[in-house]
Amino acid sequence: MAAPMNPPHFRGLVLLCLFLGRLWETQANQIRYSVPEETEKGHIVGNISKDLGLEPRELAERGVRIVSRGRTQLFALNLQSGSLVTAGRIDREELCVQSARCMVNFKVLVEDRVQLYGIEIEVTDVNDNAPKFQAENLEVKINEIAAPGTHYPLPEAVDPDVGLNSLQSYQLSPNHHYFSLDVQTGDDGTIYPELVLERALDREQEAAHHLVLIASDGGTPRRSSTVHIQVTVLDTNDNAPVFAQPIYRVTVPENVPPGTRLLTVRASDPDEGANGEVAYKFWKISEKQSPLFQLNENTGEISTSEGLDYEECAFYEMQIQAEDGGGLKGKTKVHISVEDVNDNRPEVIITSLFSPVREDAPQGTVIVLFNAHDRDSGKNGQVACSIQEILPFQLEKSVEDYYRLLTSQILDREKNSEYNITVTATDRGTPPLSTEIHITLHVVDINDNPPSFPQTSYSVYLTENNLRGTSIFSVTAHDPDSNENARVIYSLAEDTIQGAPLSSYVSINSDTGVLYALRSFDYEQFRDIQMQVKARDSGDPPLNSSVSLSLFVLDQNDNAPEILYPTIPTDGSTGVELAPRLAEPGYLVTKVVAVDRDSGQNAWLSYRLLKASEPGLFSVGLHTGEVRTARALLDKDALKQSLVVAVQDHGQPPLSATVTLTVAVADSIPDVLADLGSLEIPPNPEALDLTLYLVVAVASVSCLFLAFVIVLLALRLRRWHTSRLLQASGGGLACMPASHFVGVDGVQAFLQTYSHEVSLTADSKKSHLIFPQPNYADTLISQESCEKNEPLCISDDSRFPIEDTPLVPQAPPNTDWRFSQAQRPGTSGSQNGDETGTWPNNQFDTEMLQAMILASASEAADGSSTLGGGAGTMGLSARYGPQFTLQHVPDYRQNVYIPGSNATLTNAAGKRDGKAPAGGNGNKKKSGKKEKK
Repeated sequence: MAAPMNPPHFRGLVLLCLFLGRLWETQANQIRYSVPEETEKGHIVGNISKDLGLEPRELAERGVRIVSRGRTQLFALNLQSGSLVTAGRIDREELCVQSARCMVNFKVLVEDRVQLYGIEIEVTDVNDNAPKFQAENLEVKINEIAAPGTHYPLPEAVDPDVGLNSLQSYQLSPNHHYFSLDVQTGDDGTIYPELVLERALDREQEAAHHLVLIASDGGTPRRSSTVHIQVTVLDTNDNAPVFAQPIYRVTVPENVPPGTRLLTVRASDPDEGANGEVAYKFWKISEKQSPLFQLNENTGEISTSEGLDYEECAFYEMQIQAEDGGGLKGKTKVHISVEDVNDNRPEVIITSLFSPVREDAPQGTVIVLFNAHDRDSGKNGQVACSIQEILPFQLEKSVEDYYRLLTSQILDREKNSEYNITVTATDRGTPPLSTEIHITLHVVDINDNPPSFPQTSYSVYLTENNLRGTSIFSVTAHDPDSNENARVIYSLAEDTIQGAPLSSYVSINSDTGVLYALRSFDYEQFRDIQMQVKARDSGDPPLNSSVSLSLFVLDQNDNAPEILYPTIPTDGSTGVELAPRLAEPGYLVTKVVAVDRDSGQNAWLSYRLLKASEPGLFSVGLHTGEVRTARALLDKDALKQSLVVAVQDHGQPPLSATVTLTVAVADSIPDVLADLGSLEIPPNPEALDLTLYLVVAVASVSCLFLAFVIVLLALRLRRWHTSRLLQASGGGLACMPASHFVGVDGVQAFLQTYSHEVSLTADSKKSHLIFPQPNYADTLISQESCEKNEPLCISDDSRFPIEDTPLVPQAPPNTDWRFSQAQRPGTSGSQNGDETGTWPNNQFDTEMLQAMILASASEAADGSSTLGGGAGTMGLSARYGPQFTLQHVPDYRQNVYIPGSNATLTNAAGKRDGKAPAGGNGNKKKSGKKEKK
């Protein structure tokens, strides 16, 4: 078993492996191939799928393609075989001229990895070109006095191939041993032939000699070409032209116009005459250079004939020959360097664009891969790319001149659903040139926002006895997402109310958020409903939110007053109340006790005497219901008096109930019993006629009052609509809580500020119609509201305020205001109560008092409980036992609603029978002062 490896050595080995792997990965991204020139289209260069580590079928799946510019059209990808093939015929000489190695470089992109691989292909040379002379015939003039061994330059053959396939040797055709061939090798390795005179010429013997020069390459098969040389023997010319410089150099910018003079070459010949005249011409120049330059054969001036382009060729080399009239020649070289100018704008090519992109794409997600390059060189070809600074993207340089556009932060479609990105590529030339491309990026929405309500809670007011299916309220939730992610579905949270599910009371439209009442609500059954409204979008996964909604049921005057006392006997008889003949004015005969199941002003009761057999004998307290004697009893007064008492609430419309009282005028019960059977009230025809007149008068007044109410409501609704428009624009009441507002029903309740009283007087056979009098409580409240400049102000002349809104803020209760005992509504219990009594100040106390009313009414109705006349009793008659004291009779003043206040009246315990009644003769001054007040 091998021993465990030493940990330090193991770590060093791991680091070495990582370093070698990284080095291998760097080299692996560069793939090299070799292909001979002149191959047919579709020639396989290499198996690129294998070198990329992919299967052939994966090339198309992974988006493998050639992305580099320039010479990529020479090669193509065969996606079926996974091979790199030629896209057409490749001419090495056209591609690389005479470079020793011809390399073609381009990039291959694996798009799903966003990874680039460098491809380097060497195009190898084949012997497809033979050496070629510029002319097929050449004339060489040699002076006859030329000494043997003189060298005469011959034209060079040009072979565009390289290596062994290029020009390798020259051969001269056999002759009469006058000439031989000497091949020279230049500094750059090129060979050029020279004709060597082996022996002196004799023009007289032979004036011309014909030779053939053969140029051959070393390829397989060997190729060659020939030039015919005619040697003409001249007269003596012993000086050849000589140039001032062996090499002429000049640098010219590429943007010079055609016809610009570059330089002038000069050669001198000391001979005279024609032998001293020099002519200039190009001796060695390529076919591509020849159209660009022109040479003046007389002056040696070289100028441009076409425009130069640094990007096509940056350096030109040529040879100039000077020949005199005697045939002697001289040569020189000219080097022209082209200087780059910033005449090319950067080019930007988008390689890959990933759009649209999800808004939850992580930071650093690649959006665009593009290439930015400039054909210029040096600083003119250096390109810098930039984008707008305010966008959540950043540029990152990838490989060479490739850039990636990445996200710099998480995108938010709700802020920007589309980005217009401008990429600017600028070179570093002078002046700098730039190019812009515009990229449109769309952001795809995801469900990242729950629906939201504009308010944290809602308060809705609904009048009771509504119709089933009535639209209650409408809630709206907003979702900033789009399409299905923004479609909101509304629902109600499950709940139970009094043992029944909430869905049996109200429903909500799942699309519009409109709440509907499924049943008619009863204020006396329940007064508010608390519910949760849910809003859920349709995204995946769905998001939801909820808001609390409070539905408050407003009271209507739908319950008539119920008379608790006196109760109607079940045996069909009529209850009798006693009034002693010696009773003084103001004597309390009995008291009518009534209660209304409604609340507020709808439960505020008033009592009046509707009909009496002896008008003017009895009076009924307006708010107490106490039946008292209005004057002293006379002997002529009937023993049996019949009274009809009406109890009416202050709702709209008002509801009422009546009760018939029988009062027996006697000192004791035995005095009455003997005569009760014989007492009958004769019909009074005048009373019947009076009743008819009264009904007609009341109907007329009611019609006038109804017309007044309709007109007033129309004005109110018009002002309410105007105020709603102002409220929607200004939002002035947005910050006021819902508890400070009442609905339209509350405003209508204030319209009833008057109480109607009708009394009939049989004396003198006249009808007295008492017109409505201002309600004292309402007048006090209106005075306080006017003093505090509150919105609701009812002044003494009963004019309504100019301002009118559908929501009227309730005024806080005035603790200084008190009703007198005579003015307090309901059943106070006695005529002399405490003036400093207070009202119940919350709903719980009010409900407790209403429960006590019903309990006391039941106890007073059965035979076991009677009314006593002692201290602490109601003081109705001495015949009621002392066991029924005031503690059995609750105070009904909680049914009275004070407009502008949340408080209700109550009466503190005080002396009830010890004082004279407020409306009696004993307190006329006091009562009169209060009435003046």
